[in-house]
Amino acid sequence: MKQEQLIETLKAVVGEESVLTDQIKTKYYRTGFRSGGGKALAVVFPNTLLEQWNVIKQCVENNCIVIMQAAKTGLTEGSAPSGSDYDRDVVVINITKMKQIYLLDGGKQAVCLPGASLHSLEKALKAVNRAPHSVIGSSTLGATVVGGIANNSGGALVKRGPAYTELAIFAQVDEQGKLNLVNHLGIEGLGSSPEEILQNIQDGNFDPDKVLHDSRMASDKEYDERVRDVTSDIPSRFNADERRLFEASGCAGKLGVFAVRVDSYPIPDKEQVFYLGTNDPNKLTQLRKDFLTQFNHLPEMGEYLHRDIFNMAENYGKDVFLSIERLGTDNLPKLFSLKAKVENILDRLPLVNKYLPDTMLYYVSKLFPQHLPPRMLAFRDNYEHHLVLKMSDGGIEEAQKYLRTVWNAHDDCDYFECTPEEGKKAYLHRFAAAGAAIRYETIHRKEVEDIVALDIALRRNDDEWLETLPEEVSKNLVKSLYYGHFMCYVFHQDYIFKKGTDTKLMKKLMLEHLNRRGAKYPAEHNVGHLYEAESSLQKFYHELDPTNTFNPGIGMMDRYKRNCNCCA
Repeated sequence: MKQEQLIETLKAVVGEESVLTDQIKTKYYRTGFRSGGGKALAVVFPNTLLEQWNVIKQCVENNCIVIMQAAKTGLTEGSAPSGSDYDRDVVVINITKMKQIYLLDGGKQAVCLPGASLHSLEKALKAVNRAPHSVIGSSTLGATVVGGIANNSGGALVKRGPAYTELAIFAQVDEQGKLNLVNHLGIEGLGSSPEEILQNIQDGNFDPDKVLHDSRMASDKEYDERVRDVTSDIPSRFNADERRLFEASGCAGKLGVFAVRVDSYPIPDKEQVFYLGTNDPNKLTQLRKDFLTQFNHLPEMGEYLHRDIFNMAENYGKDVFLSIERLGTDNLPKLFSLKAKVENILDRLPLVNKYLPDTMLYYVSKLFPQHLPPRMLAFRDNYEHHLVLKMSDGGIEEAQKYLRTVWNAHDDCDYFECTPEEGKKAYLHRFAAAGAAIRYETIHRKEVEDIVALDIALRRNDDEWLETLPEEVSKNLVKSLYYGHFMCYVFHQDYIFKKGTDTKLMKKLMLEHLNRRGAKYPAEHNVGHLYEAESSLQKFYHELDPTNTFNPGIGMMDRYKRNCNCCA
């Protein structure tokens, strides 16, 4: 079928207004959140699961590449086309219109359609005093539950590990090029045909007596024990962990996922945030071992910030902090979407800088008074290393005793128990840190070359968690910024380089450095188009998508069709 005929067919499936082909209108959906982008014949927005199925079916029948796209919050270019050297036409299927969430068993589990956001799930579960897998981070930007499952998302919650389920329903293309609906959602009585099954899921037409509760997991139930093993030389969680690659989980868009079934978690009766500071990283190393091996109750969160990222976030993440604090998380996804569309328009105008919104937000934020609590600022002045620790229920008393008798026994260590307002602001500050380096680069783009952002998992038994970079890297740096999920040893490391630096070479050198340390990368954002997939991950992708129909080229793999008839 010619391109024009295919586009008309897609319009007949989803409606004319739900198919974009104009290169200007599709640009936002053809580019990554931070970087990357490529060509696409069309961007399609199915309104229902059945429309999603029929769009995928038309793409497969017409030998098109399918790129599944949700909120597009990924940081490794994996949810958009990459370049223009594909061997087939590319169709981007954006699934954000299908937002339904259906709670099962009083909210102990939820069935989430592909456009359902983590934030929406959090709100739905709050009504039944439950919580989702992730409650901080990209969820504020509108990231979806299915996106988290597909991309091994980790999150800040110590007890929960990577997003994971063995209960999903998805479209898959087999070795013969045939499209199949694979229903492993664990709910009987949904029907026999794809049309009937998908319609029942769309409508939430589930018989509670036919929801199966068997050995299949809807979360990583083994992570509690895994993270406590501080003697292992294998990181606690990382993208290529074969233990947590299963169908939709870790699929990175190699399947067309329609719905997933996930666990929820009870909300603690009581929580307390502690703010810790020290100038000796070895003290934090010992604290982590003690908390993970001696405490009956694991922390809810344990977020690390170095003084440099504290300062960076204070100055360059202030507008994000204030936006969340004053406008709330409900409005934030719309604001980020609007900002991206404005940037898209400005990018097409001559003599107008597309970074104007970022620049304006930065300078407007300076008009507001100091937003961080005095005690946090005092710790910034006194201590290089910071840990924001949240304990719940019985763990609160355990932490109080330890911090009072062990932590405070050292001259270069201190802590305070946060008031509710201080605790909220400490975590908002940690969230604002994630985008602060990007804002710094935008404001100082004439002085800096680029950012290399690494998402790494260290060996659980690695005592030297604070790295010493090779001199050939450090001499080219403007800033090196360290923050992350300390108990899991998952760190986000942003490196800002001087103008003129070969950042591709710098990244290569740093990855070689990490390899020597036994680290794994990426830890929780998927390989996308920025990392080479390990052999085990490549094998998993091949098994899921033998014809290379879905999201080809991720993990720096080939992007050409496999198992086609002409090669049989």
